[in-house]
Amino acid sequence: MELPWLGEHCSERSCKQLDFLPLKCDACGEVFCKDHIRYDDHKCSSAYKKNVQVPVCPLCNTPIPVQKGEIPDIVVGAHIDKDCKYNPAQQKQKIFTNKCLKPGCKRKEMMKLVCEQCSGNFCIKHRHPLDHDCKGSSQPISKA
Repeated sequence: MELPWLGEHCSERSCKQLDFLPLKCDACGEVFCKDHIRYDDHKCSSAYKKNVQVPVCPLCNTPIPVQKGEIPDIVVGAHIDKDCKYNPAQQKQKIFTNKCLKPGCKRKEMMKLVCEQCSGNFCIKHRHPLDHDCKGSSQPISKA
């Protein structure tokens, strides 16, 4: 070997490859080859210090703020124990809540479909003034 002082060995126990372009982990400060530089690849114990992802509560789906140096799992656990607004009864929310006002129609829609003339809420089938016998406006309604 002509230049034995060049390069460094990878700090990963299973690798120890001599790398001429070694990379230094910005979290733990150890030297790794290109295959082990990611936090997950070398199981970095200090990754939580540099990882800037915002954890989300698995129950209420709200982002949990984590300060630098805090372990996200512990912060999310504390949120679940104290501040979590999770309500199991809310899981079965009704989506179709807007009932059609046309007599005899029992359809419900996800969004309100309000008639511009009588301000009534109707389903898609009865949304036009001619379809629900609109009495809201004195203007003649053409069938064109």
